[in-house]
Amino acid sequence: MQPRISMITLGVHDLAAAIEFYEKGLGFPLMGPSADVAFFTLNGTWLGLYGRDALAEDAQVSGKGDGFEGFTLAHNVASEQEVDAVIAQAVDAGATLVKKPQKVFWGGYSGYFKDLDGHLWEVAHNPLFWIGPQEGQA
Repeated sequence: MQPRISMITLGVHDLAAAIEFYEKGLGFPLMGPSADVAFFTLNGTWLGLYGRDALAEDAQVSGKGDGFEGFTLAHNVASEQEVDAVIAQAVDAGATLVKKPQKVFWGGYSGYFKDLDGHLWEVAHNPLFWIGPQEGQA
């Protein structure tokens, strides 16, 4: 098996609201929704949105559960200021602030928000692990 994650699919309670959050609120490029699923093109992967119960049924597991799901999604950016901006953008779009951006023990700067369905997103600047364009570059 080659080490890669091709797509992340999130089970959501309200597909239309989730599409609006990710497309209009966060600016993710929508590939085009169908009645049951939506896909967004990301840099090197895709994000899928699918009904929570339908996704659980497809995996043959229970769709019940709340609280911490045992994982977070991370979005790494080029600066501390960009962390603040992305967190503010998400909250303006309807996300819930979980942890205000701050300096963290591993030498970086990060904060957390929950999307409309409670999926945890970390927005972080790690000066030792930044592989994207430098600040101010496209």
